[in-house]
Amino acid sequence: MLSVVCLVLAYLLGSLSGSLLLGRIIGVDIRRSGSGNAGGTNAFRTRGWRFALGVVVIDVGKGALAACVPAWLGASSMSLAGLQAACILVAAAGHTWPIFFGFRGGKGAAVLLGGLMVFWPSAVLVVIAVWLVVLVLSGYVGLATMLATSALLPWAVIQQGATLTGALWFALAASSFIVFTHRANVQRLWAGNEYRFENLRLFARKRERGSGSE
Repeated sequence: MLSVVCLVLAYLLGSLSGSLLLGRIIGVDIRRSGSGNAGGTNAFRTRGWRFALGVVVIDVGKGALAACVPAWLGASSMSLAGLQAACILVAAAGHTWPIFFGFRGGKGAAVLLGGLMVFWPSAVLVVIAVWLVVLVLSGYVGLATMLATSALLPWAVIQQGATLTGALWFALAASSFIVFTHRANVQRLWAGNEYRFENLRLFARKRERGSGSE
């Protein structure tokens, strides 16, 4: 019974979409702009960095809160880690299919990041580092997000036997979920028409300046 209550609360938390809540305050639904996704990247593209920052804070925060729910409700130490992992994944699903917003939300990456801060802190730096490196090299946010989440798999193998119960299955579930929610990005990458943040491709800009000076 406790597990069911935790998962329901995690889903409801996940359904509180940052972009859609803030959008209601200013009378905007970002699902009608840009990519149509209710996430931080589309918020940044369509409404600017201040709006996007608010979105990310809410979405990361609700992931962290979802990871805390089992402990707050008194889950036993033996079941805590597994229930935390499940709550994070369910919160990400709530973000993607929010009951409060017609089951049309974002892609869940920020929620997973927030959950990792509580459930698996050592993985946070790994995920952020991979995300930044791929983003700077490629300019593709979706690709960076998928590869950063997939980096949880080798990190889980390193840590599985030492400190964290269930790390490997969580990493597999999280990376599979992110690839699924980014399937349209995969299709656009394959077709060569994925949106790219050219200003973030630092090395490409340096090469272009170098070739221009020759």
